[in-house]
Amino acid sequence: MDSHPVSPPDPRTLHEVGEDELLASLFPMLRATAVQVLGPGDDAAVLATGARTVATTDAMVLGRDWRDDWSSATDVGVKIVTQNLADIAAMGARPTALLATLIADGQTPVAWVSELTESLAAESAAYEISLVGGDLSSAGPGARVVSLTALGDLDGREPVRRGGARPGDLIAVAGTLGRSHAGLLLLQGGVGEGGRMPPSDQAAEAIAHHRAPRAPIEQGVVAADAGATSMIDISDGLARDAHRVARASGVCFEILRDTMELDALHAAAAVGWDRAWDCVLSGGEEHSLLATFPTRRDVPTGWRIIGMVTDGERVLLDGEPLAPRGWDHFGG
Repeated sequence: MDSHPVSPPDPRTLHEVGEDELLASLFPMLRATAVQVLGPGDDAAVLATGARTVATTDAMVLGRDWRDDWSSATDVGVKIVTQNLADIAAMGARPTALLATLIADGQTPVAWVSELTESLAAESAAYEISLVGGDLSSAGPGARVVSLTALGDLDGREPVRRGGARPGDLIAVAGTLGRSHAGLLLLQGGVGEGGRMPPSDQAAEAIAHHRAPRAPIEQGVVAADAGATSMIDISDGLARDAHRVARASGVCFEILRDTMELDALHAAAAVGWDRAWDCVLSGGEEHSLLATFPTRRDVPTGWRIIGMVTDGERVLLDGEPLAPRGWDHFGG
């Protein structure tokens, strides 16, 4: 079988290429789906959507949300798609389309932008959605920002909100806990004797999850159809995001430590026991889903129960108050 020749990376910068030539090279990478009536090339995309559309947006900033010596453009693409689609999933919606914005220094290599676009296109195809357009803008020296707007369709169901949990509900998680933060600690070199830990499969998985996290996006619709009463994307840490749901619902979340023992074991194998529980309870950028369900039989396959909802408005871990620790964009 003949193989197609692989084109070498474009050695030019954005300043050397210009906007029109850059866009002409990127558009062929994008794949259309049934929701797309008109895609990139006009002033706006035209989509055939349902009666109610869910929309969210998220941005990543070079030096704040990723570093080029840690993450490739492919990693950045995976990460920003995951964090946007996790928000769509947390509402109980099915993702349908993405819009991308790149703000970059003119000296940014074209090859980096092409790799990013290929990653966004590949992730979109994996979720059977369209990357339908976006925007390009220049920035000052060293600046680079990637932003996505994601759209989703509720397909006739009611949105699952943060404020729906009720006493008697069970608390459940779909996905992992603590891996992204463990990966960040390893990349920062701030754990173990002399800042280093022995290599392990768990350490490699943690670093991979931080660079390019994968989330159980499909479980958002599954949870909604199963009768989830509340749901949230764990983007800023289990403790902080649990507090958000408890506060919005006016209830108490009672979380049990032993339900998360395997998460702690995985984190400990990567960064040691002294940091393991901090990763599990307050580590951000995990993008797993946290939801509440009325009864045990309502909890779908792919979810695990970690606690229960009671009266009050706080979060407890094994009966003791759990502070809302986690990621804060302006507090660190």
